[in-house]
This record gives sequence, C-alpha cells and structure tokens, in this order.
Amino acid sequence: MRIWVGIDDTDSPEGMCTTYLGILCMEEIQKAGYEVIGFPRLIRLNPTIPFKTRGNGAVSFLVEAPDFEHVREIVDGVIQENSCLSHENTNPGVVFVRDEISILDYLTKFSLKAVKDVVSLDEAHFIIGKFMIPHLKYKKGRGLIGALAAVGYEDKDYTYEILAYRKPENFGKPRSYDKDTFFRADELYYPKIWDTVDWHNRIVVCVPNGPDPVLYGIRGSDFEAILKATEILETEEIDRKMMFITNQSTDAHIIDEREAKNVSNHHSYSLTGVVVEKPEVIRGGHVFFTISTGFGMIKCAAFEPTKQFRDIVMKLVRGDRIRVFGSVKKNTINLEKMEIIELVRSKEANPICPVCGKRMESSGKNQPFRCRRCGTKSTKKHLMPLKREIEEGFYEVPPCARRHLSKPLVRMEGIKKHVFR
Repeated sequence: MRIWVGIDDTDSPEGMCTTYLGILCMEEIQKAGYEVIGFPRLIRLNPTIPFKTRGNGAVSFLVEAPDFEHVREIVDGVIQENSCLSHENTNPGVVFVRDEISILDYLTKFSLKAVKDVVSLDEAHFIIGKFMIPHLKYKKGRGLIGALAAVGYEDKDYTYEILAYRKPENFGKPRSYDKDTFFRADELYYPKIWDTVDWHNRIVVCVPNGPDPVLYGIRGSDFEAILKATEILETEEIDRKMMFITNQSTDAHIIDEREAKNVSNHHSYSLTGVVVEKPEVIRGGHVFFTISTGFGMIKCAAFEPTKQFRDIVMKLVRGDRIRVFGSVKKNTINLEKMEIIELVRSKEANPICPVCGKRMESSGKNQPFRCRRCGTKSTKKHLMPLKREIEEGFYEVPPCARRHLSKPLVRMEGIKKHVFR
C-alpha cells in the first residue's frame, strides 16, 4: 500500500522545524523496513495567515507499507518526542492518505485554497471525515490543514531546496560558516540557484538566524547544480541533509486581479493601477504610496527591509501606470515586486511667450496665461519633457527581503527585468 504522510505545525518560534521532524519520521519508517518513495515535499501555505509559526511550511512524503497503523505509530512517537507541544501556538496535525486519484484530486483543490486563501479547521475535518482519513491531532490540531495541503499540492511549476541540518548539540547556538564560500557558490551556479546570498547588501541569505535545526538551505531549479553548490560550502559539521520538491519561488500565493472578486486582508494579489500621489518616506525608512485600481484606491508599502527597492519606488510620480505584487495586511499591499508598465514622460508647465521667449504667468483661475513683458496671451499649457531615472519593466525586492513563495525575476522569462542580486 502506498501512503502519503502529511505533517504540519510541529515547530514554534523557540525552535524545531517541520522539515526536520519530517526527516526524523522518514528515518524511523525506513528503520522499520518500509520504503520512502521519491523526494519529500515542502509546501508553503498562505504567508499572511496570522496564526502561522514561521515560514508556514508543511511537509509530505510517500511511503510503501502494508497498512496505516504501524506508520501512524512511528510518526506519533517522533512527534511526541520532538515537536514543540509545550508552546501555545504549536498545534500539530498529521494525516495518512491512500495514494488514490479520487482522494488526491479532491485534496489538490483544497491545497490550492490553502496557499491562496484562508482555510478553516472545520474544512479539514470535513475532508478527513468524508474520506475516513487516518490522522493524528495534537491540542487544537490546526496542523491538519497544512498536512492535507502538503499531500494534495500539485502544480506544473516547482523548485528544489536542499536543507542541511545542525548537530543537535548545536541547536540554539550561533552558526559557524565561511561566508565567502556561499558567495563563491552563488557566483558559480547562479541562476540555477538563487537567493543564496545578497551581493548588494553583503548578506548570506540562505542561513537562518533562529534557533531551529536548519544550518542552510540552497534553492534552485536544477538539483544537480544545488548539490554541486553545497560541495563548495564550508560550515560547521552537518548532521544530515535532505532535498525537497517545493512550491517556493513560484508566486503560488498570488491571486491575479482577473480572478479576484475583491481585495481583502490575508490574501496576496497582482494588481494594475495608476499612481495617484508621489511616494513618501515615514519614520523608520518605510515608503508608502497609493494607486487607483479597478478595486478602488489601494495603499502600497515598501518597508525598510526591502532596502534599495525603496529607491525605485521613490522615483514613481503621479500618473505612472504600474502592476504591484504582494500580500495585503492592514489594508495595505506589502510589495514583493513591481512592474512599471508606462511612465509619465512629460509634465504640464506655463507656456513660453512666442514673442519674447519668457515664461508666461497665470492670470487667475480659468483665465488665459499672460506674458508680463509684452502682454501676449495663451490659453494652452506647455508640455515639458520629464527626465526619469527609472525605466519600464519589472523590479523586485533584494534577496535579503524575499519571501519563500515570491518568484524571483531570474525565473521569469520573456520580460524586461531589473534584477537585484
């Protein structure tokens, strides 16, 4: 019997990682004599969900076993021993799903909703009941949502990530690694790998800062290039590694405006609009502006962590036509990238006097312009070329500010793009 195992919500801000716990489960299942088939999956869900832990990622893998019961017993033991059950926001859930098309097709629709929309625990319970899916629920069991979604997720676009994990005795300690080797790996294998480092800001992006077991994660489209890149890296001793198939870097969370009925919090969109006011910087270095869209006025933000991306945003002017990508929180779309569709290339100015060449002045509201020197009058304003320091095309936040699901421009073909690397 082929069984999909889905796991979610086993970590907390204080430690652990669902990918790591998934690996521990796979290892114990293999020790029991069962086969784990293919790569495990790492599926990132809706990044705006307020009760997520960190990256809102769930894990699934396929097992060949005679029945559910022993696999379920093994996974339960691993979770009881290793998950962060003491944390109030950790509510693990595990499902064991038969590898049958009728069930997986249903779960695929549920999974796509879990990536783009807000899903209730009742919806997960309904599916579990409908198909009589064996499962494990701990505390509130919110992890059942991600567990089902990780099993059902199916899309033509996918990427890979290899995750390296630390020795348990090093959990919570500062990570030890040679920064230069990560830049060297990126230099050799970009764009087959991406978001390893941020050259402009001189940051190693793929090494986390938290107390979780991950030492680093290398993402890319070519798993052979990913493996070769890891051979260059010099780090503290690695405990184990695992390659995952994932929906990271795919924009799977983005709802196109043609599919949207409205724009609401806790969802992510691509929206076309016209800038209605010049962007302004507030305290802390955050940049805000507003665009007029088919859904009304939408406030946009490029927060301080987006670094040099804010410089591009600040050069927008009223009338520029753009398309923005990002997640809506507090009625504001937090920008992940932006396409400048059409720039304003001229601005209105008082006309030049055709007689003496001086700039005319306004005579008052609804009155013609008048030359103070010779008295010549004109009713038309003059269009003056506007020098722009930006161009049409796509711009993105730098790697240090990139979200898990956001598709980097290096993955987008056939477009004019300005890549921050």
